[in-house]
This record gives sequence, C-alpha cells and structure tokens, in this order.
Amino acid sequence: MNQTVAAVGFCCADVYEKLNQFYPTGNGVDWGVHLARMGVPVSVVSVVGTDSYGEKMKQALAAEKIDISHLRMEQGDTCKMMMDLKNGTDRVHLKEIEGVMADYAITEDEFEFVSRHTMLHTDLFGKVLDRLPDWKAHGVRIVMDFSVFSEDPEFQCEKIFPYVDYVFLSYDGKKDEHIKNWVKQIHSYGPKIVTATMGELGSISYDGTNLYEYGIVPAKVVNTVGAGDSYIAGFTYGILNGWEIPECMKKGAEISSAVVSKFEPY
Repeated sequence: MNQTVAAVGFCCADVYEKLNQFYPTGNGVDWGVHLARMGVPVSVVSVVGTDSYGEKMKQALAAEKIDISHLRMEQGDTCKMMMDLKNGTDRVHLKEIEGVMADYAITEDEFEFVSRHTMLHTDLFGKVLDRLPDWKAHGVRIVMDFSVFSEDPEFQCEKIFPYVDYVFLSYDGKKDEHIKNWVKQIHSYGPKIVTATMGELGSISYDGTNLYEYGIVPAKVVNTVGAGDSYIAGFTYGILNGWEIPECMKKGAEISSAVVSKFEPY
C-alpha cells in the first residue's frame, strides 16, 4: 500500500492523575495509532509544548512508528485533558488545559507536507478548517469527524461538508428517520460517504445510492474512550484497501469493540 495518511490539527494528552496514566490522544491521533498498527504509514501534524508531556507525546507516537517530523514543539504547556473515570468505565473530562494548542496555526511547510499524503483526518477543533478547500484541490482525500456537532448551528457544518470526502458523526439518539434523512442531506453537499455511529445501535452509512446498516460486535465495556475514533480507523482502513462499505463498517465495529473492552484508547 503506497498510501499515506496524516492526522492534522488537534492533539492532546489525556491525563488520569489518580491512575498515574497518560495517553497521547485527540481524535486524529487515536485514528492514526490504529492505522499505524495495521501497517499504514501515518504522520501527525500538530503541536506539543516544552513540558514533560510534549516529549512523552513524541516518544509514545514515535514508538507507534508514526512520523512526528511535523509534530511541532513550542514553548509552553502541551494541551491536556485532565481525566477521571465514573462508574469505572465512563471517562469524565475534569478540565482542559489548552496550552500551545490555543494559538496553533499551520505553517506553509506543514501544509505542503500534508498535501503529499493520500488522506488526512481532522475535526472541528483542529484549527485547519480554512485549508480544507486547498487540500481537496491538491487531491488529498479528507476524513472528518464531526462528533456530536454535525447539526449544531454554531459550527455551520454545511459550509464544511462540501470539502470533506468521508464524513463521520455521532448520533446519540435512536436509529430513526431523522438520522437517516440527515446523512442523506449531508451527502447532498458533496461528500462521497456519510457515516453515523450510534453506540450500541451500531452504524449507518450512505453513499448516495444505498443506506447501509451495521450492528455492533458485542464486548464487555471497560472504558468508552476512543470507541468512535477506532471505528473511523477501521472504516478508513477499508477505504484505503478499496473495500465495499459493509466491509468497512464491519472492520470499524470490530476495532471499536476491541477498544471498549480495554482501558487504553487504542
């Protein structure tokens, strides 16, 4: 596979102080780690601080064989999410320390570096949304995670959808007509495939012709962190390999199931 992918924009350290544990994360980073473990060449393009977590982040990602040549280090704190666990399984964000992520802006060198990749992943908080049209013009395929915000007026997602090839969103409801109509409406803006994950209800995916539905792979839930990112990684792996959509959904469900059954986010 001569295809390369880049996780671009937001990254942070999830810090569980009570457990003395930390993980390099962010939606794109989680996605990238899964793909790197499946043999896909992955780069992370973002920023960390000069605190101890910045160095730990770089070391941990390099250990996953991820290209960190464009993971910039700047004076200040690495962005951190201070975490705790509720009921032993559900993660709770105690507070965010934005640190160097607050003023992150991609450089021209970083933009060109990303442009040489087959595909990139970003989200609403990666501070690179204004560059999506340019990357698309360069032929980079764009995967974007809209999380639970795809219908939130604050984010004006309908202005972003045209520049995204593979839209992923979380829908915390039921598998109803609303979500089926919404993925079709998103598709009308231009994406190739629109996929909604719905937790234990599985996922639906629309390609302009067919609306596919897939369930879940049962798992004993240990920690819900990273479930969505791992699904997107599995689906992306299928896309890179030219699989049909149901196969992509199955791979996503399998990886997601494996992730929620352990503590780590990947």
